[in-house]
Amino acid sequence: MGSHRVRAGRHTVEIHRPEKVLFPDDGLTKQDLVDYYCRVAPFMLPQLRGRPLMLERHPDGIGGPRFMQKQTPDSYPEWVRRVEVAKEGGTVTHTVCDNTATLIHLVDQACITFHRWQSRVGRLEQPDRMVFDLDPAQDDFESVRRAAQQLGELLDQLQLPSVLLTTGSKGLHVIVPLAGGEGFDEVRDFAREVAETLAGRDPDRLTTEVRKRARGGRLYLDVQRNAYAQTAVVPYSVRARQGVPVATPVSWEQLKDPDVTAHRWTVRDAVDQAGTKPWADVLGRGRALGPARRRLTALR
Repeated sequence: MGSHRVRAGRHTVEIHRPEKVLFPDDGLTKQDLVDYYCRVAPFMLPQLRGRPLMLERHPDGIGGPRFMQKQTPDSYPEWVRRVEVAKEGGTVTHTVCDNTATLIHLVDQACITFHRWQSRVGRLEQPDRMVFDLDPAQDDFESVRRAAQQLGELLDQLQLPSVLLTTGSKGLHVIVPLAGGEGFDEVRDFAREVAETLAGRDPDRLTTEVRKRARGGRLYLDVQRNAYAQTAVVPYSVRARQGVPVATPVSWEQLKDPDVTAHRWTVRDAVDQAGTKPWADVLGRGRALGPARRRLTALR
């Protein structure tokens, strides 16, 4: 297997072994993955820019070992943006993907799925996203659909706009854009209060119990992605699963469609869905949590 070059903006990216099969059951090659990410880049880059990433790499395809990469290798081109972040006992230098060339370079490194921080470079301590991960006990999307609708109604009561993301796996992310004025601890604590309020309304079906064995088959309202340095899957990321599903933004209206599931969209039609602009202008309307916190206290 050889290589070839792809021009992306001001940079040229070399694609090594483009015919290497990464999804054996689907016959999807690295070149197919590059082609998909090139097409979806205009929709995906706004979700990537300025955010530290964790990269899910599968050098031998999805049947081989998986590597969750935080540290940016020295071998990456100098034009790939990096951000050094403090951690216990030292620092880690995360990759930041601000352009198509970086996106394609990472795909050449067999990065199949991208996971992002909830904050941006320059304001790493202050998230501008709050994420609720609806995690069903089984692959049961009807329970996810019902829980999302319940959560959406509660967020509406709190006057917090929200959007939906299929995960490409079993569940759904409900994402609330924030003004970015509070720290991770405050955001996670508020998300936990919202989740506990919702679980209290429907305790037979919903839970905030972290321990799996204590959930009793109920859907888990997971707010742990709101902690510092935690990540969530980036919209339009391919998942390393048979069928090549994509984590895809959907509208609240689409959620009512019984054909919509966590893995409804794949590399074959996710770009078409992106073109419908399912999130419209919601992400530009980040809210402060102070008023919502007072409304939640009144509700509880």
